[in-house]
Amino acid sequence: MRAFVTGAAGFIGSHLVDRLVGEGWQVRVLIHTAKIPETPNIEQVSGDIRNFELLKNALQDTAALFHLASALGSRQIHKKEFREVNAEGTSVVLEAARAAGVKRVVHFSSAGVLGQVKTGSAADETCPTDPRDIYDRTKLEGERMAVEAAGRGQDVVIIRPGWVYGPRDPRTFKLIRAIHRGHIFLVAGGRAFQSPVYIDDLVDGALLCAEKGLSGGIYNLSGAEILTVKRMAETIAAVLGKKPPKFSFPAFPLKIAAWTLGGLFSLVRREAPLSPSRLAFFLRSKPLDIQKAVRELGYAPAWKFDRGIAEAVEWYRKQGWL
Repeated sequence: MRAFVTGAAGFIGSHLVDRLVGEGWQVRVLIHTAKIPETPNIEQVSGDIRNFELLKNALQDTAALFHLASALGSRQIHKKEFREVNAEGTSVVLEAARAAGVKRVVHFSSAGVLGQVKTGSAADETCPTDPRDIYDRTKLEGERMAVEAAGRGQDVVIIRPGWVYGPRDPRTFKLIRAIHRGHIFLVAGGRAFQSPVYIDDLVDGALLCAEKGLSGGIYNLSGAEILTVKRMAETIAAVLGKKPPKFSFPAFPLKIAAWTLGGLFSLVRREAPLSPSRLAFFLRSKPLDIQKAVRELGYAPAWKFDRGIAEAVEWYRKQGWL
């Protein structure tokens, strides 16, 4: 069985590749700018997801394609690149997979396509989408292309992950480091809800999607807990042996500051210390209902947030990040 992974150098992709290799898959990966160590169990192909001919050739004899590659907001990139990679790139990947006869495609979307989930409810896969920024809008475009491809007979399954965390994750590490240093405050009381998912649980779910997911199906994959941002911050602080954030600021003035700083820093192509994308974690509730994945896939997330964060913090400490 051969698996092909785009975005293999990223946090989620690297864990997925490790699991695939561990379970005896032949693994081929597409490498763009970021590199991964050379190993005898992984075949690397250098290129771009927008290169149809390269992908069509590289995808020959592939049983399962896991498409994770995307343009992210962690560095300053033009809006055009978000669309070229997240939307148009997904279209090229899907078409190349169809031409190469790939048996199944597992496409990673984003819970951000939901925008702001209404207070008091958990969003299932039928919840209306309302993306708020360029990343989430282009991820929704890519998701819709995947659904349309399934409608034309291609075997495609879509994943919407929750807030993914665990060892190697640079995004959650920024939050952990800020709490460790005492350089963090809550926004609007930290009342927004998130659905954290430990990386091992997400990888379990991805493999279940490859094995059992219904073509054209969208599956929310998160942990079993829905937590407020305040509760997440308090849990991280407890694991670190630090005091939880004491202060909270109203959202409106911070939104103005975020837009201003985001615009100024974009002129020098640097990430702003405060930006709309950074505020989104504190303000946009994305509680996810995972019952469809439980029912149809047998998905059973095993990691609670306190245990998973403790595991992640231990890894960061061993690596000298903390």
